[in-house]
Amino acid sequence: MLTKKDDAGFTLVEMAVVLAIVGLLLGGLLPTISSQIDQQRRNETRKYMDEVRDALLGYAISSANKRLPCPDTNGDGSAEAACTTTASQIGTLPYKDLGVTDKDTYGSVLLYAVTKEFADSVTHFTLSTAGTMRICTAAACTTTLTSTAAAVIVSRGSNWANTPSTDEAENSDSDSDFVSHDFVQNGFDDLAIWVSPNTLVNRMVAAGQLP
Repeated sequence: MLTKKDDAGFTLVEMAVVLAIVGLLLGGLLPTISSQIDQQRRNETRKYMDEVRDALLGYAISSANKRLPCPDTNGDGSAEAACTTTASQIGTLPYKDLGVTDKDTYGSVLLYAVTKEFADSVTHFTLSTAGTMRICTAAACTTTLTSTAAAVIVSRGSNWANTPSTDEAENSDSDSDFVSHDFVQNGFDDLAIWVSPNTLVNRMVAAGQLP
């Protein structure tokens, strides 16, 4: 037979204790889950960017092109016909011409910049053509990863809509300098890869498009 005490169930104090314990457990798990989700998105974006780089190389070795595409500067997803000025060499990815997905896992179109000589549809590039896009480890560019990239692809990560860090701002200031370094929690989360002239030329030679 239940007594009055047995029938009372949890007291408010006991419920408060249980809720506090649950809160502590969730508080400890949420950062881990959030970190895992963010890492997965970064991995998926890296994979997508690798596919984009392959698509750029595939575009160049096509006998119909024999060059890299110009950036998209008006937001329609298609490459501009020419990119001879500094401003026209930097824009967003012409995903329609490349036949790739339009956005990364953060919901943004990739930034894309190209050395004009590698996108020239009249003279085309040669075995000795050098790139002019520069990738550094910080905005001050005291350490350079490369200064001869034929093209650069950048994902702005999840922070692009917020106030960018100095390094992130360098990736969006419409010049030929870019920054690539390790992820910083609640800070720099851009991803940058590039097409080297050597890789591009080797692919062109193998495809019979050069010399």
